[in-house]
Formats: sequence, C-alpha cells, structure tokens
Amino acid sequence: MEVQGKIKMIGDTQTFGSNGFRKREVVVTTEEQYPQHIMVEFVQDKCDLLNNFSVGQPVKIGVNLRGREWVNPQGETKYFNSIQGWRIENLAAQSQGSGPVPSADQFEPAKDLNDEDYDDLPF
Repeated sequence: MEVQGKIKMIGDTQTFGSNGFRKREVVVTTEEQYPQHIMVEFVQDKCDLLNNFSVGQPVKIGVNLRGREWVNPQGETKYFNSIQGWRIENLAAQSQGSGPVPSADQFEPAKDLNDEDYDDLPF
C-alpha cells in the first residue's frame, strides 16, 4: 500500500526500553477533495530514511498496516492499529527529472530541404 501527499510534520527519533527500540513519526496530508492527515511511523533502521526530507515536500510512502491485540490488567481485550512506513520517495525530484516538453513553435523549420531529400519509407 502507499500513502501520497505533502509532509506536514516530521518527529524526532524516540528510543524506548533497554533494547533500544527506535520510532519516528511523520504526518502526510493527502491532496484530495477532503485532505486527510495520515500519521506514519518508521521503526528501527527505517527511522533514518526521514533524514533527507522536510516539511512541505510531496512524497509517496510505502506502508504496511499493523494490528495487535492487548489484554489490560482488568482482563479486557483491546486492539490497536498502526501504519508503518518502509520506503519514502520524493515526488518533486521525479517530476523535475522529466523536464518540460517543448512545444512545436520552439523549433525552427528546416530551410535547406529539396525534393531529392524526400524519402518515402513506410517507417
């Protein structure tokens, strides 16, 4: 699955517990009729993927949906969902790389053509 939009917020890397579990959150605002603010978490070594991104950049994030069950001390079962990112792409860099398509009026017509240069190849 993918989430696409502009980065609204990038959090700092958080470290939990003695095992050094790391997590970093990013919020992406989708660009649709009713924009959504989607929080995606990157964990462990994937936290570093966010280092080269900043607020306002258009991105596409590859995500996995995660769900888990937890039983509280009172014996009640609770369910939690998270959106976990595993890849992030800068969409602005992709659109700049293709460059603008030139229009026909930007080309000068050939002046040195004659009838002998005509070639009637079918391809």
